[in-house]
Amino acid sequence: MREGLFITFEGADGCGKTTQIELLNEYLIKKGYKTLLTREPGAKGLGVKLREILLNYDGEVSPNCESFLFLADRAQHIDCIIKPAMKEGKIILCDRHTDSTVAYQGYGRGLDLGRINMLNEIATSGLKPDLTIVFDIDVETSMQRVGKEKDRMESAGVEFFNKVRQGYLEIAKNEPQRVKVISSSDTIENIHKKVVELIEEL
Repeated sequence: MREGLFITFEGADGCGKTTQIELLNEYLIKKGYKTLLTREPGAKGLGVKLREILLNYDGEVSPNCESFLFLADRAQHIDCIIKPAMKEGKIILCDRHTDSTVAYQGYGRGLDLGRINMLNEIATSGLKPDLTIVFDIDVETSMQRVGKEKDRMESAGVEFFNKVRQGYLEIAKNEPQRVKVISSSDTIENIHKKVVELIEEL
C-alpha cells in the first residue's frame, strides 16, 4: 500500500479550482496534515520553464507538440516532485493533471484519445490520482471570469471550450469512482464544503 494521497483539481479556466485548492490546503494544514500544493504545467524547477513556453509562446504550436510539452512537464513532475512527496506521506493537491490533457488536447484539439491515454500512462509510470475533482462551469461564465487578459490556451475560443467541458463530463462519466463533479455556480463557501466532504471520505 502506497503512502500519502494524490488529489487533482480539474476544470476549464475560470472555474474556481485554484481558489478551492488553496482553501483545502489551509483546511488540511489546520487539521495537522502534511501537504504539497503543486500544479501542471509549472511545478518548481523545469516545470516553470515549460509553463512559460506552453502559455506564452506567440508563434504557431502544433497540437502534437503542445501535447508532448505537457507530457514532458508531467513526467518531470511525477518523478521529481509527486513520488517523493507521497513517500513522505504528504497529501498532494495538484492543480491540473492527466485529465487536462485528455480534455484539452483530446476532446478540445481532436487528438486521438487512445494515444493520449497511452502517453499519459508512460509519463506517470501508471500513477493515478486517488481522487479527481472537476469543477464544472458553463463557457460564457468561464470567459467572463478569465477577462480580457488571456494566455495562449485561454484564447482558443468558445467552440474549443465547449468541447473541453464535454470532455471533462465524459471523463467523469467513464470513471465515477475516481472523478467527482462539483458545479462552480454555487458560492465559494458552499463549494469548499462539498470539497471537504469528498476529502473526508478518503
